[in-house]
Amino acid sequence: MVQIKTPEQIAKMREAGLVVAAVHAATSEAAVPGATTKDLDQVARKVLAEHGATSNFLGYGGFPATICTSVNEVVVHGIPSDEVVLKDGDVISIDAGAIVDGWHGDAAFTAFVGSGHAPELIELSRVTEESMWAGIAAMKPGNRLVDISRAIETYIRRQPKPGGGRYGIIEDYGGHGIGTEMHMDPHLLNYVERRRGKGPKLVPGFCLAIEPMVSLGTPRTEVLSDDWTVITTDGTWSSHWEHSIALTEQGPLVLTAPDGGKAKLAEYGITAAPDPLA
Repeated sequence: MVQIKTPEQIAKMREAGLVVAAVHAATSEAAVPGATTKDLDQVARKVLAEHGATSNFLGYGGFPATICTSVNEVVVHGIPSDEVVLKDGDVISIDAGAIVDGWHGDAAFTAFVGSGHAPELIELSRVTEESMWAGIAAMKPGNRLVDISRAIETYIRRQPKPGGGRYGIIEDYGGHGIGTEMHMDPHLLNYVERRRGKGPKLVPGFCLAIEPMVSLGTPRTEVLSDDWTVITTDGTWSSHWEHSIALTEQGPLVLTAPDGGKAKLAEYGITAAPDPLA
């Protein structure tokens, strides 16, 4: 069952989304050479406390931290640790969430630590982020879930990969519904799987976390012995981007973007829905 939200409920999710955006801003600034991923977790905890929000990651299925910090070949679900020290040239995905009055926000971004990153890594992050926005732009009334998957996959496949070959669209993980829980129906693939059909029709009140994960090599992953950390099976580095979005009567509202998605959606000729908190 897909949970359909009222405008009042979407406003609460916008509150949670803005807290997530604040966590992103603070952890991005803190992701410097010499910092540990545990340091970033402490930064996130402080921001959540300052906003009167709680983490939807901490304790989820036993997860032991406030955010996920996934470095280089780690795709998702990296556990913050004092032992993981960021180095110049690293790439890190920071995945964060917040709960406000029982309503959830969830988003992730890829950050470059220090300088001197290879052009193919910069392009990988760009392609992943832009594929997310292509998916968000496909979140229109009357479209179906598969239209979002198709938009993400099509964008990625049309981008030339430096050095040749194809980008790996991670197969085992994808986006999801969000609302009174962090992970809800429906599951959103980042590619089209015909056996899954077209999925539900998109209507106002539909809320999704759209999150492509892309590697420089394989689409396949494995989970390490901690039962959380997901890495690419070939050791290639990856990128992960995510926003939570609400579809409203006035169009899409990117709940976890400070501007509600206004600037990026305009590039697609789409007017973002008015911010209910403005």
